[in-house]
Amino acid sequence: MAWVTEAMESRTPGDRRVAIVTGAAGALGTAMCERFVQDGHRVVVADLATDRAEALAHRLDPSGDGAMAVTVDVTDYASVEAMVAAVLGWAGRVDILVNNAGISEGHVATWEMPLEAWRRTIDVDLTGVFHGCRAVLPTMLERGWGRIINISSIAGKEGKHNPVAYAAAKAGVIGLTKAVAFEVAERGILVNAITPGSIWTHNWAGLSEAEIDAVRRRHPVGRLGRPDEVAAMVAWLASDESSFSTGAVFDISGGRAGH
Repeated sequence: MAWVTEAMESRTPGDRRVAIVTGAAGALGTAMCERFVQDGHRVVVADLATDRAEALAHRLDPSGDGAMAVTVDVTDYASVEAMVAAVLGWAGRVDILVNNAGISEGHVATWEMPLEAWRRTIDVDLTGVFHGCRAVLPTMLERGWGRIINISSIAGKEGKHNPVAYAAAKAGVIGLTKAVAFEVAERGILVNAITPGSIWTHNWAGLSEAEIDAVRRRHPVGRLGRPDEVAAMVAWLASDESSFSTGAVFDISGGRAGH
């Protein structure tokens, strides 16, 4: 963890940008938080799983200066507002938001999908993204700078191999991203989406090798992605190097999108 200490010492707290990651306790969110700290940012580990969020924040920075855990339910706008208020109280600013929280429920055909699975997936994967954008934009607009990265999915482009609710929600994230980006394009705020393919996490451990191989073959590069590869793309979109892309959808699917 030496790189964490070095990154944190490279800037004073007032100079370091503040990044919120929702769904931060999962594999992708953890990789994003680690990368933000590596890049010298202060990070807000936001998740519904309080214990896991607190453990990650403590691991990233035991002092509590460079990492903060916040319990948030992205389906509840009051909870998201409270998260932003807590971050402003802690750091006085929000520079970066990664809307990463997501679920995939109802792995059945449309005519068999439980209505609650549809509602829950849309609430988390799409409405949760809207809540995040709505809550952080006022402070970003006031500062005249911001980066919002929305995590969509290859499912939002191709639909196949995915539950209808998940595909619909992730397609909605793409449309939402483009609309919000247009609204704030002249105000110093860039809003982009990324569409990961299948990324290896601990959730894959329960599948058979044959099942994993079937998913692997959908990706022309012949393998699953890694959380740190997704985090690297997020980090670039959150940086000053990304200065002329907004309302865009960045593919990270091992060639699957064009296959």
